[in-house]
Amino acid sequence: MRDRSFLDWPFFDDSHRRLAEALEGWCEAELDHAEPEDVDAACRAVVRKLGEGGWLRYCVPAACGGVHETLDVRSLALIRETLARHDGLADFAFAMQGLGSGTISLFGTEGQKEAYLPAVARGEKIAAFALTEPASGSDVAAMETAAVEADGEYEVNGAKTYISNGGIADYYVLFARTGEAPGAKGISAFIVDADRPGLDVAERIRVIAPHPLATLRFDRMRLPASALLGERGKGFAQAMGTLDVFRTTVGAAALGFARRALDEATSRALARKLGQGTLADNPITQSKLAEMVLDVETSALLVYRAAWLRDVMGRRNSREAALAKLHATDSAQSVIDKAVQIFGGLGVTHGVAVERLYREIRALRIYEGASEVQKVVIARSHLADYSS
Repeated sequence: MRDRSFLDWPFFDDSHRRLAEALEGWCEAELDHAEPEDVDAACRAVVRKLGEGGWLRYCVPAACGGVHETLDVRSLALIRETLARHDGLADFAFAMQGLGSGTISLFGTEGQKEAYLPAVARGEKIAAFALTEPASGSDVAAMETAAVEADGEYEVNGAKTYISNGGIADYYVLFARTGEAPGAKGISAFIVDADRPGLDVAERIRVIAPHPLATLRFDRMRLPASALLGERGKGFAQAMGTLDVFRTTVGAAALGFARRALDEATSRALARKLGQGTLADNPITQSKLAEMVLDVETSALLVYRAAWLRDVMGRRNSREAALAKLHATDSAQSVIDKAVQIFGGLGVTHGVAVERLYREIRALRIYEGASEVQKVVIARSHLADYSS
């Protein structure tokens, strides 16, 4: 990557700069950039590699083998940006270790943390976050999966879908309706081991960028009371609290994809002959490159501002995280599309870097809150500021 000047921004301290440099070298030496034939096996392998490299220690607090006392969003964002620039599956694997354990880090008992988080940090347990349902995606409060308490246990019935790491996870953080109140106030979180009777991987889902996803079904699955994660009836708030931490990092991953696309497009423009010069001499190409640079720079500022606000200022950053995710993911789609255009026919050839990026970026505008949801969050926050 040509431009690393952003590491000098005041959002970071020296530990973040050392992290970025060390991870860059590790990615160049360790990651296999070829698209895998067996996605499950490749995902398991990269989780093990990330664990062995020590990078998954950033996903858990220090008391459970982590690097920082609490989750450091700037570190998570830097790691996701760097991994995404090198390899989309590595970014996916890292992100899910964080998201799938984040609710335990934030709300779990000491026993739950000890039972799961050290193994997540070592890459020995694969984590998953089971929130989305066939009839409720963005509208989390409309979920139908139910956990009914009886005789000191919970019986769970229902389904979840588009669950990342579905089918390969060792455990799932599951959100289900426990009925304390209608809507968002009647949801609780549970930790469910993947081998629990009554849990079935009903369908594996193929998507445009190969990642392990699945539909899960729960048929009279029994859970002990100890599986409850945090307070009963607080699951919606726990899910949103977890997403508040990791939503900024989705923007960071999009930024990594965009930086890679800009690098690829710039190299192509400088090398591709056009008339008596190169494609880079063409004013139309220069206009595209300028727009791409602008999108990358503004995304980086929004992403690392959101992370800094949470880490350093200790503020809830829902608005800033929404701004970062919305702009970074939407603009990365534009940057990558321009890169494909600069490559011409080669840009839509399977396996070429910008073609892979074109497939990788699309899901980021949907998961962890679609772009339309982020606009609602931003607008409501803006209107509330004017009303107060």
